[in-house]
Amino acid sequence: MPLIARITRDGIDAETARPDPDKLVAGDPVHSTWNIEDRNGLYCGLWQSTPGKWRVSYSEWEYVHILQGHSILTDSAGTETHLRTGDSYVIRPGFSGTWEVVETTLKDYVILT
Repeated sequence: MPLIARITRDGIDAETARPDPDKLVAGDPVHSTWNIEDRNGLYCGLWQSTPGKWRVSYSEWEYVHILQGHSILTDSAGTETHLRTGDSYVIRPGFSGTWEVVETTLKDYVILT
């Protein structure tokens, strides 16, 4: 394994999934994930989702950088955070609410469990 890895979809098969039906709020979002790193509780790569809305609950720490699209994270108190192309955020353990993809969103991420 190289000590420097480029974050790219090239040469990596995407894993596809949908939100669990009990978490789905609206739409039929399809998630595609290109994992670059997956070891010792550290994960990073690229993630893309088509429009839809689902409930989320974070027990992990995640850094995200939005490469394209528009999503809205809404916390349990109803506060909305719009994530748009060029934005970077940290989502901390304990966040719960909904993730809504308004426009197909592609992000790079680093997750620490």
